[in-house]
Amino acid sequence: MQAVILVGGQGTRLRPLTSTVPKPVVRLVDRPLIAFMLEWLRRHGVEDVIMSCGFLADGVRSVLGDGSQLGIRLRFVEEPEPLGTAGALKLAEPLLDERFLMLNGDVLTDIDLTAQIAQHEATGARATLALVPVADPTAYGLVVLREDGSVRDFVEKPSSDSIESNLISAGAYVLEREILELVAPERNVSIEREVWPLLIDDGLYGFPSESYWLDIGTPARYLQGTFDIIEGNVDTAVRERLGSNWLAIDEGAQVLGRVIPPAVIERGVRVAAGAHVGSLAVLAEDVCVGAGATVERAVVLQGTQIGEGCELRDCILGGGCHVGAGTKITGGAVLGDGVKVGAHNVITRGARIFPGVELPDRAIEF
Repeated sequence: MQAVILVGGQGTRLRPLTSTVPKPVVRLVDRPLIAFMLEWLRRHGVEDVIMSCGFLADGVRSVLGDGSQLGIRLRFVEEPEPLGTAGALKLAEPLLDERFLMLNGDVLTDIDLTAQIAQHEATGARATLALVPVADPTAYGLVVLREDGSVRDFVEKPSSDSIESNLISAGAYVLEREILELVAPERNVSIEREVWPLLIDDGLYGFPSESYWLDIGTPARYLQGTFDIIEGNVDTAVRERLGSNWLAIDEGAQVLGRVIPPAVIERGVRVAAGAHVGSLAVLAEDVCVGAGATVERAVVLQGTQIGEGCELRDCILGGGCHVGAGTKITGGAVLGDGVKVGAHNVITRGARIFPGVELPDRAIEF
């Protein structure tokens, strides 16, 4: 089976993590974000993957290579300019088989693609959309199905008294190549707004699923995805690494403080005596946590140094940061790569500090 993954966006909602790194290869727990999708595809028999790239395409290619380490064939096409979801797919047309998967590269999921493909074949569909339920249907564009699973309608953010469905598109489609005849070449075309409506009553089906699904599009969702992975709420290869105690500490780490699972501690990490790490914490390679510091519900990326007595909760720190003693970083705050924060600062309320910024001692106290 073949798949096309759309990864052309700039990841603006996830900045500053994506200010210097393409979103598909932003680290999530212990590997590039897109690796979770590639591993999921491989489990369902996909061996040929085409990445449709735009922003910082060379950075994606340099990290992923030809896919051989993941047991797949990986090829790339690059948009000369944004072409929309259908336009990007059209660009890959010369490489496509008669049937293939199309996926949104921002998604973390364990939907049963094998079952979705089987349904697609059984119904004779031209396109089958994976669908997942949401708790608040009024906040989304919904997909309404008939009893036979065919799509009857799309409804954009209905009022609470007119809800007919709680299903939204999960960004995973099984497609027949013939639908590309509906897409004009070399122009910006949305498959959701311009192609799907043409296929209603003409081979468009839905595949409802109760599986895990999350769009990793914001820092809050990045953190949620991290926590769900290390808690085992989504089926990934990380689960085996964590083992029965839900704790992965590399043998090259030095931990003198306390670590509460679930947590991932990588090679070269140093946790000083009296420090408290976890639960729900990921420390990437060569992170240093000073004496008496607390790191909880947080992600700290490679080489970052955390001073004595710091408090990190519900936050993300990029690589190569330096945080001075007694500083508190909480409330969804995000530091980009190489940020230097002096002692006794308070950074919270979703503040985003962009790469390379330097803040002196006591510069911010929310």
